[in-house]
Amino acid sequence: MTDGKYRMEEDSMGPVRIPADALYGPQTQRAVDNFVISSRKLPSSFIRALVIIKMAAAETNRALGLLPKTAADAIIASARLILNEGYGDQFPVSVYQTGSGTSTNMNVNEVIGNLAKKRGDDVSPNDHVNLCQSSNDVIPSALHLSASLAIRDEMFPALSMLAEIITNKGREYSDVVKTGRTHLMDALPIRLSAELDGWSAQIADCVSRLHSVMPRLLSLALGGTAVGSGVNCHKDFPAGTIARINTMTGLSCTSSSSYYKSLSSLDTAVEVSGHLRTTAIVLMKIANDLRWMNSGPLSGIGEIALPALQPGSSIMPAKVNPVIPEAVCMAAAQVIGNDAAVALAGQAGNFQLNTMMPLAAANILESIDLLACAARSLGEKAIAGMTINREVCSSAIARNPILVTALNPKIGYLAAARIAKKAIAEKRPLLDIAVEETQLSREELIELLDPTLLADGGKKEDPLS
Repeated sequence: MTDGKYRMEEDSMGPVRIPADALYGPQTQRAVDNFVISSRKLPSSFIRALVIIKMAAAETNRALGLLPKTAADAIIASARLILNEGYGDQFPVSVYQTGSGTSTNMNVNEVIGNLAKKRGDDVSPNDHVNLCQSSNDVIPSALHLSASLAIRDEMFPALSMLAEIITNKGREYSDVVKTGRTHLMDALPIRLSAELDGWSAQIADCVSRLHSVMPRLLSLALGGTAVGSGVNCHKDFPAGTIARINTMTGLSCTSSSSYYKSLSSLDTAVEVSGHLRTTAIVLMKIANDLRWMNSGPLSGIGEIALPALQPGSSIMPAKVNPVIPEAVCMAAAQVIGNDAAVALAGQAGNFQLNTMMPLAAANILESIDLLACAARSLGEKAIAGMTINREVCSSAIARNPILVTALNPKIGYLAAARIAKKAIAEKRPLLDIAVEETQLSREELIELLDPTLLADGGKKEDPLS
């Protein structure tokens, strides 16, 4: 029954009024009416993963003879249509819903069913689209699948690109020696390329950490149904469906070794989120180093100049700020906050079900998106275009009293400290003070105090190597 703007449908709890043009059904509408804490929706990447599962499930159920060919074909066609067209406005359920994600599972089931009906096929959201499944195994499977795809397709390429840009910039300025800093205070000299190598090594570790969790993330809960026992699921359904998912995605998903664990815990999600948090902290470290090195240009460190992207002040006309590193730091802060929420979600596994799955899925996928975009921005809009102020780097090195460290093996720590303090107090070159205070020749001191030699660990390069 319809009145033009709305139609009436029934579910197991009775009649529900639904917008006439909505592709979803009564269970989705109940969720829209009941879950009004926030308008935040699950990401489209999660919905796509859920649709892929439904498509693979229909193919498997058809092959097993559990689903009539006409119904299976209709489900597959509807799922493909969603994957191609999006239909984003047809998935309105809030993240803050039932903790199992049942409402989102039924939202997808209903949209697929109604698209099939538009083709003239009678498809039931529960009996056909959800066959051999439960929200309790489909939602954690969609979480794992969507995160795996996002890490592979977004995170890995973005981090690799950032590492490459950093490495290339280091090679471009491989001859530059600058002041090292510990505690934000002057320390021994360091090659700029070595400093950047530290950054790229951090990123490589982030990639390695994410690779290490992939086998667990690729483990899917499909087949566990409601509590992990697999009730109402054909014994060959999990393997067949996962094989089809792998064909569709190019992943190497496996069946969970324990459905009871996969339904009741978010352990792997918590682990993934922790690695994402670590990646956020790495990006924040790099971004803050860039901010310090770029500071000034007159009263700060001023070793580098980041690309000038936009005016930095509404009142100071000459101001240009390190806007990309600042934006990256904010994105990283959000990822760290997301991780805290995922950690709390992880402890919500009571008996046979975790009841914070939608929140974990939404936060992990948002973190992946933020980090991938932040890495690309940091690489393309900041590091790739930064220039090095060679004069600032070399002049700071020449005045650096920490160079006296090289004299420790020759004259001892205390004697070297006296020379450094005298050079600072008298504002004279360290070399001149060392000539006066030691028995070493000027030529030997020049060699010992060579910043380039110190940056290379005090070791001369072997000309025969």
